[in-house]
Amino acid sequence: MQNITKNSIFSPLKTLIVCASLCLATINASAAEFSNNQTSRITEDNKFQANELIEAGHVFFGGASANIASVIESMFSQSGKPTAYIIGEEGSGSLIIGVRYGEGYIYFKDGTRYKIFWQGPSVGFDFGADASKTMVLVYGVNDPNQLINRFPGVDGSAYVIGGLGISYQQNGSVSLGVIRTGVGARLGVNVGYLKYSAQPDWNPF
Repeated sequence: MQNITKNSIFSPLKTLIVCASLCLATINASAAEFSNNQTSRITEDNKFQANELIEAGHVFFGGASANIASVIESMFSQSGKPTAYIIGEEGSGSLIIGVRYGEGYIYFKDGTRYKIFWQGPSVGFDFGADASKTMVLVYGVNDPNQLINRFPGVDGSAYVIGGLGISYQQNGSVSLGVIRTGVGARLGVNVGYLKYSAQPDWNPF
């Protein structure tokens, strides 16, 4: 009969504990991604000019950017100069109740950028699916941690190939102007929110 020692019993357990600790450390590092950013007072020097975002929009959206300049100029006239912007990609689908997931980077005037994720549910007279490139003009934020929240909004959309969708979201003094362009068939009006986070989260709520 094989002699099983105490060390041989606990060796797999020790390995499991080490692996779990490393996983937790990785998760904690991701969750603390924004922690080193220092909040500073918002001034005119912290804000983007329209031409800067129009140029970024043309580069990001490429051939689908024909209307980007007029959309951004309209947002500037309505909401003023943003303190940050997000560019990324997302996918969504809905059959009365829908979900949306996306990821990208948030850029600040000082040249810093941070990885950011968003997800959220919606409900309404809304059917179909779409995959979009997304640009978000961010107002009232000079620290990415200020986006770790839920932002409700009303989204009326009619996506076709090369289509363009615009919506607004707000939570307190922070507001977002969302520009989407992509492919798919998404018709209707939905009401919901998006939840922004420093790491991916499959729970849309």
